[in-house]
Amino acid sequence: MNRSKIEDIKSLVNSRNAELLVVSKNRPLEQIEFLYNMGFRKMGENRVQSLLDKKDKLPEDIQWHIIGHLQRNKVKYIAPFVALIHSVNSISLLKEIQKQALKNSRVIPILLQFKVANEDSKFGLDPNDLENTLQYIEDNSFPNISIDGVMGMGTYTDDKNVTIVEFRALKSIFDKLKGGYFKDSETFNQLSMGMSGDYELALNHGSTMVRLGSILFED
Repeated sequence: MNRSKIEDIKSLVNSRNAELLVVSKNRPLEQIEFLYNMGFRKMGENRVQSLLDKKDKLPEDIQWHIIGHLQRNKVKYIAPFVALIHSVNSISLLKEIQKQALKNSRVIPILLQFKVANEDSKFGLDPNDLENTLQYIEDNSFPNISIDGVMGMGTYTDDKNVTIVEFRALKSIFDKLKGGYFKDSETFNQLSMGMSGDYELALNHGSTMVRLGSILFED
């Protein structure tokens, strides 16, 4: 792992007033500890079991994020402590998070994940169904959930133009929600987009949080 390179990436992200989330999935504890000792405190995992396996072996002040597809029956395991769930992609999942947050007497921050990439492997709410989704949320009570923004993933491609179109679409959704349904919200301010292969493009198009893994861990 290249400390100088990591510091340069961190500086770039900070200069854009964005946050860097370390994607710690599939990484050994010693590599995660290396980044922890460089000051990183926000870690993201795709799978609940992987998160749980690491949580008790690493410092308690790490803020754990779930960034992968989350099954409803797994929510109860992370509800007591999860810092942010990026991948809320259905009303049924939203209901389960509310249920488990209430059981744990806490408010759980979440992001609404929208599908902007034309890939079957990607999950997310349908942007074309945005009005109905938000109307349902507005009409129902989720007092133990804080909707803090939106998340999305670009297509896995070398064509930057494809990625730019998708990032612009997600930024448009964020702006629409920020100026409409959540105009009075003090917490709705996160646009989580951009990974190791496209994070600079994401920052150029308004990302407030990039999710970086391989680019940090490689030599």
